[in-house]
Amino acid sequence: MKYTVEQLSQDEIRAFEPIIKIGLLATITPEGLPHITMLSSLKAAGEHSLCWGQFTEGMSFQNVRQHPKIGWLVMTLAKDLWRGRADFTHTATTGPDYDAYNNTPMFRYNAYFGIHTVYYMDLVGHTGKQTLPMGAVIFSAIKTMIAKPFFHQKSPQILNAWTKTLFNKLDNLKFLAYIADDGYPVMVPVIQAQAAGGGHLIFSTGAFTDELKAIPKGVPMALFGLCLDMTDVLVRGVYQGLRWVGPHRCGVLQVDWVYNPMPPVPQQIYPPLPLEPVRDF
Repeated sequence: MKYTVEQLSQDEIRAFEPIIKIGLLATITPEGLPHITMLSSLKAAGEHSLCWGQFTEGMSFQNVRQHPKIGWLVMTLAKDLWRGRADFTHTATTGPDYDAYNNTPMFRYNAYFGIHTVYYMDLVGHTGKQTLPMGAVIFSAIKTMIAKPFFHQKSPQILNAWTKTLFNKLDNLKFLAYIADDGYPVMVPVIQAQAAGGGHLIFSTGAFTDELKAIPKGVPMALFGLCLDMTDVLVRGVYQGLRWVGPHRCGVLQVDWVYNPMPPVPQQIYPPLPLEPVRDF
């Protein structure tokens, strides 16, 4: 994927403005692993910068302070899609963007929380507007569904029933991320991804084929699943590369980590965290 467009047009700035859209950030953890967060507040802050607002405490806000290289994705309700790279620069707790966020209906009339910090990043480059190829996506999902019964690699029961259901629903959205050689996270839509057994996700290469073929075997990979009711889950593991699964060639992700990104308490689900006594009240 080439990120050759170096600024945002006025039409793109307007397209990024609505809160009701898919906005994703791919960041890098302190351990050097990819992480994906949904941030519907992601928008343009000018022709050469973007920003997003923080109202909960999640991992991405810590990640960007240590590793400023970011991958981002915006998809509108019309299924127009942009992907890009950016460098985190600074935060603000006042100013026009802070006021604009907190005057939107989502936050102005929320009795429990508002935007308390605005994060800014400088645009490095983006793809320009693309359209999600729904025909290829549907065909890929059908091929993945046909391949699943042929996948027999054993693994622990890492994915619970709720997580499997989310990934296996064909009209849910899914996106993967890995870290490219230049240090920036790359995101690719993989709406066709589905759970195979208790610890793997597979996806055929019928959509975004060239990008999926370019992913190196053995890289750490994150895969984010999202329902249209805005429930979501993030998994991570080692990408096992492309292989024939029955009649179709599929990418295989061996999952070793599961994370609940949803408020009020984003938290690791697998491996399970030990229970600790509450000592401060």
